[in-house]
Amino acid sequence: MVKNQYPLPAVEDLQQLDTPSYLYNLTLLNDTLDGLQNLASQYGFEVHYAIKANANPVIMQTISKKGFGADCVSGGEIEAALASGFPAQKVVYAGVGKADHEINLGLDNDIFCFNVESLPELRIIDDLAKQKGKIAPIALRINPDVPAETHHYITTGLKENKFGINLDKLSEVLDVMRTLENIRFEGLHFHIGSQLLDMADFKGLCIRVNEIQKRFRDLRIFPKHLNLGGGLGINYRHPQEKPVADFENYFEVFHKYLDRHDQQTIHFELGRSIVGNCGFLLSKALYVKEGSVKQYAILDAGMTDLIRPALYQAYHKIENISSQAKAEKYDVVGPVCETSDCFAKEIYLNKVSRGDSIIIYSAGAYGEVMASRYNCRQLPKSYFFENGKIFE
Repeated sequence: MVKNQYPLPAVEDLQQLDTPSYLYNLTLLNDTLDGLQNLASQYGFEVHYAIKANANPVIMQTISKKGFGADCVSGGEIEAALASGFPAQKVVYAGVGKADHEINLGLDNDIFCFNVESLPELRIIDDLAKQKGKIAPIALRINPDVPAETHHYITTGLKENKFGINLDKLSEVLDVMRTLENIRFEGLHFHIGSQLLDMADFKGLCIRVNEIQKRFRDLRIFPKHLNLGGGLGINYRHPQEKPVADFENYFEVFHKYLDRHDQQTIHFELGRSIVGNCGFLLSKALYVKEGSVKQYAILDAGMTDLIRPALYQAYHKIENISSQAKAEKYDVVGPVCETSDCFAKEIYLNKVSRGDSIIIYSAGAYGEVMASRYNCRQLPKSYFFENGKIFE
């Protein structure tokens, strides 16, 4: 068995915490960030943290202090990024539905770039910039129509997805762009999906980007930067054995297959791969219910705290960390009044008793940030630990 480099705090200490709650391993997060920064710098790549993965202020401040940029998809995320120390000149703003006040927020703060996803949006940004006497830096988000092996809810690079400018609409967009006086074309943006583990998906993206770049160069349009999105997945099955995402092979694919022209800067917007495995959802068992055909471990955590299993049928490793008794089969469910409030079906856990501490792994991405107050439940608290010491 591979030794766990990043053990949890002592069970006795965890049992003193309020539940349900999020628990973040800052030692793992810092090691991940240091390794990522080192690899990115070797290739001259720029990384923007995708705030949608986890907007916890402590997490964001930890990342900003390492010198990363921020990838935002709302005005609220821009505000959160700036408040957490991310410099405006490293803030990228994407999203298919940018409201006027959100665009104005970006303009007022002179952010690095607006990733434009449609012709109407391009015109609106130009108009709002004109009203302020400003020039808006923009990148065109191109929908490359590249398939990716992931859940259909989190594909983003197919022509039937709502994201980006389809290739058959590109000529019209470029014709209009040439007439607009208050935008400055800076680059191209792409994103094909999330939780991708097959590097062939990213190779396919590189090949398509090379084709699109040639089309731009033939028109004498030269993107200063390329933003290749993110999408790199983590190991949900064996988070203790492989706690850090495969950044090395990920960057190597782009270095090998992407045609980088002149002094182009290459940008990425990674989220899940940075924070996914550093976060845990801590819960307690409320009841063990003997059904007619199943045994249920009913937790105080539910889909309001971690919605991924209900929304995406996502797998998360679950452990009963306070029991050494022989394993039994359970459906692990929450207290929310929905049948979908289920973390896992027919899995084996060490025998569960009322009050046992149950931990759900790989909850650092799209966990706390997607929590809700459905059923008027309280939002989960968050705790942090570093070198075994827990703090709020």
